[in-house]
Amino acid sequence: MRTRSTKPRKVNVVTLGCAKNIYDSEVLMGQLRANEFEVEHESKADDAGIVIVNTCGFIESAKQESIDTIIQFSEAKKAGYVDRVYVTGCLSERYKDELQEGIPEVDAWFGTRDLPRLLKTLRADYKKQLVGERLLTTPAHYAYLKIAEGCDRPCAFCAIPLMRGKHVSTPMEDLVAHAQSLAANGSRELILIAQDLTYYGLDIYKKRKLAELVDRLSDVEGIDWIRLHYAFPTGFPMDVLDVMAKKPNVCNYLDMPLQHASDDMLRAMRRGITQEKMDRLIGDIRDRVPEIALRTTLICGFPGETQAHHEDMLRWTERMRFERVGCFTYSHEENTHAYTMQDDVPEEVKKQRVEEIMTQQAGISFELNQKFVGTQQRVLIDRIEDGEWVGRTEWDSPDVDNEVRIQTPDDVHLRIGDFVDVSIESASEFDLHGKLA
Repeated sequence: MRTRSTKPRKVNVVTLGCAKNIYDSEVLMGQLRANEFEVEHESKADDAGIVIVNTCGFIESAKQESIDTIIQFSEAKKAGYVDRVYVTGCLSERYKDELQEGIPEVDAWFGTRDLPRLLKTLRADYKKQLVGERLLTTPAHYAYLKIAEGCDRPCAFCAIPLMRGKHVSTPMEDLVAHAQSLAANGSRELILIAQDLTYYGLDIYKKRKLAELVDRLSDVEGIDWIRLHYAFPTGFPMDVLDVMAKKPNVCNYLDMPLQHASDDMLRAMRRGITQEKMDRLIGDIRDRVPEIALRTTLICGFPGETQAHHEDMLRWTERMRFERVGCFTYSHEENTHAYTMQDDVPEEVKKQRVEEIMTQQAGISFELNQKFVGTQQRVLIDRIEDGEWVGRTEWDSPDVDNEVRIQTPDDVHLRIGDFVDVSIESASEFDLHGKLA
């Protein structure tokens, strides 16, 4: 028996995982709104008759979070708080058969490329003409722009090709139109995402076209910043750096997950690169764009990783002095190449190695941040928090990088999404502190 009323045409979309999932949820929500559904993202009102859970299946902790969320809404359905529960995304793509047997309360399961089928189930039409029409879940002044789906890389640890399929680039004209639509609706920063940015264009244009795409996007009126995420090191198109150096609205920023430094581990991970080649690539990038901030991601505890391999990575990251580093423990994923190997590094050792990497990086970040003290920086305002305005420089991506905290007089009010000049007065490991210039 229903214990409270719900709105039968209200949809609550719940997103788990990475920025690519956020993008997919935004596209879904845009389609639903065009079909005259009331739709919210992670609604606090808790009155939606329909819940769609967009899941992540990348690593074990993400899978567990997705399963827990599905169970939460399945229980709400049994209690009469929700009419229908649907599940989409990576976890559903990969484990649908097992999940539907274990959680029968879910009304239907959909994969990563099943948007038209999901809409049809909701008696909604898939509107192909809605290029660039999304219901943003981010603050209006920045938006993720997914330029491709899937991945052709053979990385041993990664299950993304199993869930997302082969690499498929989005045509350049569609992306430019999408960017124009976002700019017209107030977005000032575009964050380019894909499983592998550097592969862009090879499938549909028969050559790497990332540089041309970035150049064309930089000409879209109203876009002040363009940021590049998830670039694969092997085959990196160096002409992108020419665009970065030439166009002032292309941020001096590059996210390039390198995963490890030991040649033994890189070979086992099937990364197609060596430490020497990575050194040369990073050196070339910094030579061509001296003010660039490099973000990378590392894995600790891959099968066969010894203490010597870990110490090699520690020495390497100290020498490279990356501006930004993320690090996570290896997750043993079914049907990947690495799953044939013994997961022989104890979990506590994996966590200890992550902690050592991140403790070292905190010291590096503190030292690098000191160079900003006494300078004036252009800052994009993201939010107000605990009486301080919080923003970012061009060297920082939202949610994952450093922030700038700005003290202002009580009678000074800033606007979220505006650029302001800030005099930096002090710096900690991951924050800059200042006042309006």
